[in-house]
Amino acid sequence: MVFEEMGITFSVAPSCILRDSDAYPGGEWLPGAVLNAAANCLTAKPGRTSSDVAIVWRDEGKDSEPLNFVTVEELRKKSSLVANALDALNLAKGSAIAIDMPMNVNAVVIYLAIVLAGYIVVSIADSFAAPAISTRLKISEAKAIFTQDCILRDDKELPLYSRVVEAKAPMAIVIPARGSTPIKGLRTDDLSWEDFLGRADRTTAGIYTAVEQPAYQFSNILFSSGTTGEPKAIPWTHLTPLKAAADGWCHMDIRKGDVVAWPTNLGWMMGPWLVYASLLNGASMALYNGSPNSSGFAKFVQDAKVTMLGVVPSIVRTWKNTDCTAGFDWSNIRCFSSTGEASSVDDYLWLMGRACYKPVIEYCGGTEIGGGFITGSLLQPQALSAFSTPAMGCNLFILDSNGNPLPHDSAGIGELALDPTLFGSSTTLLNADHHEVYFSGMPEWNAKVLRRHGDEFERTADGYYRAHGRADDTMNLGGIKVSSIEIERICNRVNDAILETAAIGVPPVGGGPEQLTIAVVFKDQSPQAEDLNQLKLMFNSALKKLNPLFKVSSVVVVPSLPRTASNKVMRRVLRKEFTQAKHSKI
Repeated sequence: MVFEEMGITFSVAPSCILRDSDAYPGGEWLPGAVLNAAANCLTAKPGRTSSDVAIVWRDEGKDSEPLNFVTVEELRKKSSLVANALDALNLAKGSAIAIDMPMNVNAVVIYLAIVLAGYIVVSIADSFAAPAISTRLKISEAKAIFTQDCILRDDKELPLYSRVVEAKAPMAIVIPARGSTPIKGLRTDDLSWEDFLGRADRTTAGIYTAVEQPAYQFSNILFSSGTTGEPKAIPWTHLTPLKAAADGWCHMDIRKGDVVAWPTNLGWMMGPWLVYASLLNGASMALYNGSPNSSGFAKFVQDAKVTMLGVVPSIVRTWKNTDCTAGFDWSNIRCFSSTGEASSVDDYLWLMGRACYKPVIEYCGGTEIGGGFITGSLLQPQALSAFSTPAMGCNLFILDSNGNPLPHDSAGIGELALDPTLFGSSTTLLNADHHEVYFSGMPEWNAKVLRRHGDEFERTADGYYRAHGRADDTMNLGGIKVSSIEIERICNRVNDAILETAAIGVPPVGGGPEQLTIAVVFKDQSPQAEDLNQLKLMFNSALKKLNPLFKVSSVVVVPSLPRTASNKVMRRVLRKEFTQAKHSKI
């Protein structure tokens, strides 16, 4: 029914919706189906025409100028031109091609073109430093990369191409951040955007026959932190986009003619999610090429008549503290949605007030899910900073202290587990054992081994769900999942006096995004308070190499780190201690 609502077309229809299969945990979805997810985005949906708007956009600093629009037909032609130019590079079909650039019209065109032409997108966030870019290029074996010369933010030019070069990337196609500005100093094998497009046969440049793919063929490689320090490489198939779009249809009520905005990047799963959840549902995608923490973005939401605005809690907190949304009319918004990290009740009550108290649909999932496993619904009463329902087609369980599922209707807290029969979820990893990561050691339910997720959840007495952070050693900093081990490796080398460190995500008093606390064990005596402030600055400076967005909130000296009998650091114990210490200071 949902596929009919979204007008999904298959070049070969599936033999059925779901069948048992030993090869796929939870069963095989749409067996025998052949389709192209990008091609489904580039055709008019039922009740829509090719002249309808696919993307509405504006550049930062041009807030008083008229909006820019790209129709479905224009998006199809632009994507076809890039797909033809890609074929002229003579890369083997199925090759991995990276994108490392801000989420603007060109990025969306490139993303769709790569999938349309039968290649695989490698998603890399534009905030990453060179080592992180290099790691992802190597794991994915990318053959080329699309990037920009720089990123324009708040009248500043932030280098991007130079980071790609430092990462020793393969052939780069470099797009100027300022229109047609020529780019100088490219490597020998790199191409300017103009030269790249010039390789396409202009007589047929706007026409492209999609490469139809088996449903489980890879379309995108994304990354999520693992507890070993190396990011997990998670392939999306041509089914995963349908899961993302179905979530948007069911839970955020994204429908034909809507305008959907969600500040994000193609390097994170919400970037591709936004593309598919908008276009497959016949909605327009709203892209602001600039900082969302500004009155310019708030005006764009007003002028574009956004109907569904997605957020992360840290953005909302900035809006509230700076009051940059004041004076703008957000009355077209039907609902908000929030993901990435724990939200604050006070902040989100304030957010609802910007749009006549429209609800916030909390949305929690994962890159390996292709969307959400728990969320809210406009058909149910919502509670702030809480979830009201498992996502459509998902069955979830809270495990007790013995690892057994609690009864579905009982209150309790514990690690969350998922029914493996979950449409669109991952079935393999490029650089890890999928079964070991998600299924090994998990309990059975109805003769099926449950799927591990790693979050700790609570089901309240009144039937809502609340998230309590990671149950493993992965943190969520500003909506970015990162392994504690990645941070600790860097912090351990900052000062010779350090014996070892533990990186802990601690929720602030009153709720909200986790704050990074570093527990430090020194080789000798403890330093003075001023030395700890200096150490905090040193940590922050060093962590910029991992991600410039990571900031240490506090440094705590401990005599030793709590460990299990097998010598594993018990970060959960430290997290509980630091959280209680914060609350005791109130």
